[in-house]
Amino acid sequence: MSPDSAILSQAEQPAGLSSPSPRLRRLLRSGAVPVVLLLAAALLRAFAFVPAVIDTDEGLYMVQAREWLNGNWPLVGVWDMHPVGAPALFAGIMWLFGEAVWVPRMLGLVSTWLTAWALFAIVRFATAPPALGLAAGLLYLAHTTLLGGLATNTEILFAPLVAWSMALALRAVRRALEHDEAPPFFKILAMGLMIGGALSIKPVSVFEGCLAWALLVGPAFLRGLLSWRRVLVYALSYAVLCATPTLVLGLAYLARGELAAFITGTFIAPLRYAGEGVGFMDAARYTLIVVMILLWTFALVPPALIRARVKRGPVALLRWVAVAWFIAATGAVVMPGMYYQHYFLIWLPPLSLLAALGARRLARAARPGLVVSAFALLVGGVAVDAWRSSTVPMLYAAVGLGGPDPVREVAAAIRREIEPGDPVWVVNYHPALYVLSKAGLATRYAFPGQLVGPYWRVTGIDPNEEVERILASNPQVIVVDRGWWPRVRPRIATMIEEALADRYDLASVVYEDRGPVEVWRLR
Repeated sequence: MSPDSAILSQAEQPAGLSSPSPRLRRLLRSGAVPVVLLLAAALLRAFAFVPAVIDTDEGLYMVQAREWLNGNWPLVGVWDMHPVGAPALFAGIMWLFGEAVWVPRMLGLVSTWLTAWALFAIVRFATAPPALGLAAGLLYLAHTTLLGGLATNTEILFAPLVAWSMALALRAVRRALEHDEAPPFFKILAMGLMIGGALSIKPVSVFEGCLAWALLVGPAFLRGLLSWRRVLVYALSYAVLCATPTLVLGLAYLARGELAAFITGTFIAPLRYAGEGVGFMDAARYTLIVVMILLWTFALVPPALIRARVKRGPVALLRWVAVAWFIAATGAVVMPGMYYQHYFLIWLPPLSLLAALGARRLARAARPGLVVSAFALLVGGVAVDAWRSSTVPMLYAAVGLGGPDPVREVAAAIRREIEPGDPVWVVNYHPALYVLSKAGLATRYAFPGQLVGPYWRVTGIDPNEEVERILASNPQVIVVDRGWWPRVRPRIATMIEEALADRYDLASVVYEDRGPVEVWRLR
């Protein structure tokens, strides 16, 4: 029996049965997409749940969240040079599920899933073929396994807020161009609060927030659908809404008498950090490395852009919005001036849209009847290659996969030497140890690079005085990573060595790829 003959016609159906209406079928298909994307996210990011540490920043947010739940607010109890949006999200999910490593990784999985779903929504709001949206979502999910994206970092956390704002903005563009409809105020409300949430996680999202505003209002204004007065009202409202999450947090810190700490960590310290930016040649080299990591995705972009035959309509609209989004995302990548690989995760949503469009253009060159297969092969091949590229090194290292996990071993060594809550100082290893070992903090400067390492200037304090204070308080345990020891400032290294020789015994040694990690206990 052929597939066609296996489908009952209306006349052949048994009594009491009726075929779903076209509208219902569309709803069922649309409802299946988020389920498919969630399953894909779970499969592609499964290895994120294995190692204790993927990125050091994630561990700092875990420490901030734990301390926040214990009444010690971020920037006061645990210092950082980021806004407190990320630790707020960590605190929320850790309050629900506990302090295990899988908890923030689940937050990352949900964030990437929501972003992938937003990419599908963007395609559908443009009225482009749904296969493009599914392809863009899958490409995004696969490539977040690269560039440190398996960790739940800020770029992963604010991506869904930006992507859903772009979806609403693109829908407004289409409604203005095709139906002469001005954007309603509720979109200003929704987009402003979402971009405001993104800004409270990382201020670099300002570039994408500005683009979303321009897309929402620009076409309607140019077509005479919005007056100058209404544009100004929308602009003011959008600005206030974008600032609202940060203002609310600032007022909360003000009520606690800690406004100075909030201002320093949220605004002043990031500016100090940006002033430490790398030179042009290093920036170009780091960018080239990322382009090579994402090589096959970038290879799909030129077919989407070069001599595109479709100049109008949904696909053309999607293409130029994606290009504008990529430009805005580049501004967000460049803004901090440091070019760490996880910064380039901001590229992935618009890049995935462009790659899906490129795959569509290439697939249409296949023979009739093979276009769908060619499209699936291109998208699936690039996605699987990205997943393979991230998975092979993890399987080879076998951290937590039958092999030792040094971070968990160091945490176990600390627990043998302390009672829960005893003060510990992790000099130059992962801050996640404080959570994994249930240790207290000997200093609120828990991120090593900001106290003993190269970024001490962002704190605005004298790091030597803080180290003297820490050592004078006699932490129960001090953890030293000898592999990273050359990055510790010489004067501080000397102070620590003298204290270890005078008052501490070497309790345990755990071997990392870089070298030994030492756990010293107070005599």
